Amino acid sequence: MADVARKVVIRGRVQGVGFRHATVEAARAIAVAGWVRNRPDGAVEAFAQGAAADVERFVAWCRHGPPLARVDDVEVGQVPVEAGLARFDWK
Repeated sequence: MADVARKVVIRGRVQGVGFRHATVEAARAIAVAGWVRNRPDGAVEAFAQGAAADVERFVAWCRHGPPLARVDDVEVGQVPVEAGLARFDWK
């Protein structure tokens, strides 16, 4: 059962640099469930849920992303936990 959930919007040079792929790998390694997707405005949006410490580790990872990315801004919001999410994937 997930303790907390966060929606994260990452802005900067985050599309076309492997950000979503790296996010899936990082989230699975950290053991949070959720999803990641590109937004039409050029940002990347992610939803992560799990144990509070794991979700915070995931958010911290989003603040820098993969090597080719340049993260300029990260917006984090508390959102309700979604039932039935068992893993992290692309949306």
